Amino acid sequence: MSLFISDALAQGEAAASAGDPFMALLPLVLFAVIFYFLLIRPQAKRQKEHRKMVESLAKGDEIINAGGIAGRIADLGENFVLVEIADGVQIKVRRAAVESVLPKGTLKDL
Repeated sequence: MSLFISDALAQGEAAASAGDPFMALLPLVLFAVIFYFLLIRPQAKRQKEHRKMVESLAKGDEIINAGGIAGRIADLGENFVLVEIADGVQIKVRRAAVESVLPKGTLKDL
């Protein structure tokens, strides 16, 4: 009858079932599990290790901060660390900016 609209025909059978709802959510659940194990869990582990390292800092430790400056800890505060980078040259950096603790004796000429 109409050129652009087709006539609706009655169907004798019921419409196809939607399927199992669990199977519809399975890809989303798998994506969440993969996301957790590849991104969230390793990052949380690194944060925990860094927090433990920052809490265990002591006077005399040789460190490298996030800016790449290496030095020996001269004094510790609650939030800041005084780092001696050369004879008579000290800088104050945040404890959280300490990237790594070096083995003793790494900085010999300091």
